[in-house]
Amino acid sequence: MRFKFLSSGRTCFWFLIFVICLLLGGCRATSNPKEADLLNIQSTNNTFNGKKKVIFVLVDSLMDQLIQRGIGHNELPAFQYLIQHGQYYPDMISSFPTMSISIDSTLLTGRYPDAHHVPGLTWYPHQGQKVIGYGSAPVEILRRGTKSVLTHALRDLNDQHLNPDVPTIYEDLKQLGFTSGSVNGLVYRGMTSHQIDLPQPLRELVPLNLPLQVKGPDFLAFGALSNPLDGVTNLPDGPADRMGFNDRYAIGVAKYLIQTGQLPDFLLIYLPDLDGKLHKRGLTDREGIKETDRRLKELLDAYESRAQALHDTILIVAGDSGMSQVLPKEQQPVIDLPKLLQRYHVLPTGQTMNSSTEIALAVNDTMAYVYSLKPENSLKEIADVLRNDPRIDLITWQEDGWIHCVKAGDPAAMRFKAGGDWIDPYNQSWSVQGTEQILDLKRESISERNKTRHITYGKYPDPLRRLQGALQSHEGRFLIVTAKPGYELAEAGAPTHSGGGAHGGLDASASLVPLIIYGTEKRPDFLRIVDLKAYLLDLLKSESRK
Repeated sequence: MRFKFLSSGRTCFWFLIFVICLLLGGCRATSNPKEADLLNIQSTNNTFNGKKKVIFVLVDSLMDQLIQRGIGHNELPAFQYLIQHGQYYPDMISSFPTMSISIDSTLLTGRYPDAHHVPGLTWYPHQGQKVIGYGSAPVEILRRGTKSVLTHALRDLNDQHLNPDVPTIYEDLKQLGFTSGSVNGLVYRGMTSHQIDLPQPLRELVPLNLPLQVKGPDFLAFGALSNPLDGVTNLPDGPADRMGFNDRYAIGVAKYLIQTGQLPDFLLIYLPDLDGKLHKRGLTDREGIKETDRRLKELLDAYESRAQALHDTILIVAGDSGMSQVLPKEQQPVIDLPKLLQRYHVLPTGQTMNSSTEIALAVNDTMAYVYSLKPENSLKEIADVLRNDPRIDLITWQEDGWIHCVKAGDPAAMRFKAGGDWIDPYNQSWSVQGTEQILDLKRESISERNKTRHITYGKYPDPLRRLQGALQSHEGRFLIVTAKPGYELAEAGAPTHSGGGAHGGLDASASLVPLIIYGTEKRPDFLRIVDLKAYLLDLLKSESRK
């Protein structure tokens, strides 16, 4: 049996558990004493009884072009119904890098990576011994070590890496007296105690004190590793079903909560299956979005009628990031970063730093962090080496209080920093110097009398703030590199997607995602994932006041 791993991060982590289970002869998570999740979600906020609940369905790699093509072929009745009876926005802006773990952290905290401190799927902690990876490909996982990857993904991500000083929506809702739940979200930190356990064969591979005690929302379903409905209702959570990390499990959990009247005030549902199909088959695939539509129809059908669904629920469906179509293999779409930087001593994937290491890499599909570990190697010199490859797009780094930007094959440069006379569409102020075309932005003086100055953006949505967020997400001297459309970055063990789709980039193809809002006329102040937390809290507060 052959398995193809894909690089969503969440997808590969769950496939990792699945394949190990099969290699070890099949397994199930150890049966734990029943948790009190179903009791936890009996809201103590009596004023909220009878008001609308909020369900947020996060669909990995959902894109407007998939929805429009499917509706055009009359293949997506659930999407078509929600759009016709709700609000539809095709171009909400994701976080950066456009990798699931960092995006989830932005969604749940309402902050960019400079505040929540989860830089991407892979990143290097300042003065650390190794690059951190949450799991992106089988070879990469083996190089970094299965124990290390699972420890970071299961324990460290929520307990240590996600900034404890920045509250998640689950923590805020608890403080406000609302109940909340998460189904298969990899980022889930809250205030209620839960247990995560691994199947018995996996226990020997992970240096954790299992079962693992974690803090999450009131209701936490995390595949078979934490299934509060185990023995209550039948869900697809065996080895053949990726231990519950699939769309059918996620919707099955939500259906049970709806039909038994136990839905928390806020429930996030993560659907991973579309992402895997697009990574493998590319953006022309139609089967993945049709399957997603069937799952959404199941969710709506959990209510007695569409009228009841509209009366009881605010349903929000959103993508997390888009994808870039990668060129076929014969067109050499993969940029080998260690080869490009061969004049330096580049740390091999999974190895430990030593005194001779000059460069460390953290590759996130079409984006990478390039760390300079020797002060004598200037960031500009490294940028000059990288910009010789015409397949590379942007190279940015922070130095002397400015963020510097260059493009491969272009001698021009620009720099920017927060604060200044230029105001962008999100009421953010900037100082900008140099060639603005590098980031495809325009500076326009509206009125010389009142000195009103505005920036408009082109093919890179919200680029100044998103680059700043990534460059200030963790300590160290590093550059951010992105590939041009059609290409992706790689090191040994990193996943590649020739002929398929890839995440990571700053451009519109990876950054713009659809947002569907059903059951309310309220809309976010700005169409960015970073603004959704405040919007969701406002929705729930408004419902409680009715």
